Amino acid sequence: MNQQPPDITYAFEYPRILSIAGSDSGGGAGIQADLKTFAALGCFGMTAITALTAQNTMGVLSVHGIPPAMLRDQIDSVVEDIGAHSVKIGMLNTPEIVLTVAQAIDRHELQNIVLDPVMVATSGAVLIDRPAIVMLVRELFPRALLVTPNLDEASLLVGRPLNSESDMEAAASEMLNRGANAVLLKGGHLPGEQVSDLLWLKNHSPYWMRARRIETTNTHGTGCTLSSAIAAYLALGINLTEAVEAARRYVRAALSGSANVRTGKGSGPLNHGHAPVAMQLKPLG
Repeated sequence: MNQQPPDITYAFEYPRILSIAGSDSGGGAGIQADLKTFAALGCFGMTAITALTAQNTMGVLSVHGIPPAMLRDQIDSVVEDIGAHSVKIGMLNTPEIVLTVAQAIDRHELQNIVLDPVMVATSGAVLIDRPAIVMLVRELFPRALLVTPNLDEASLLVGRPLNSESDMEAAASEMLNRGANAVLLKGGHLPGEQVSDLLWLKNHSPYWMRARRIETTNTHGTGCTLSSAIAAYLALGINLTEAVEAARRYVRAALSGSANVRTGKGSGPLNHGHAPVAMQLKPLG
């Protein structure tokens, strides 16, 4: 028999974030990186797993998709009971999974959605099929507050290679024209000592963020971590531009914190717990 909770007056709630993404058995990316990031930034993380992957620092061995009905139940059970202040969306590898997520966003009126269109693993493995890409653009670009592709993912989205900052601006503009509300196009794959990321909000001017490149081979899960950090700062009540800037600082510190650490034989993970903060409290209501 279920016991009734004691009669307590509650004054606070945790900033809560739902990650809808794939599982990384190696712990460096996907759901695992998301939860580590949420916790490090003082937020309460929840999950709806879209796919199981067998992977490590060397690459992806196999992918097993979760049935859409199971994904729907995961989202419904979490949101109907606990709720979410923001949502991070990662790997969605089939059209049916994309549609399931889009329907859940509408059904629960989910807000502060950060869409990380995970299409290519750090190892180069393609994780999504072409029909799912088409569905993702049509159904999720307009529903997301922010889309965060890297250069490889943006190249798949626009159908051409991106080799310069001018290419990045053209691609971001195209994604805005295709329904995105804001685009953070990450330029880390361009050569050079400087990393340039482009944030472009609809009806605003392009905003370039530049920083010196951090020399490290431990970059597995960088994109997952960045999008999760953005979602965390949004859940904490920070506006989008400031959330992106704060998330970039967190990721850069996590990269620096792992630079001299060896984990596995390939591209290792970031140091998500380089400077954890206590669980934050938001006034209830």
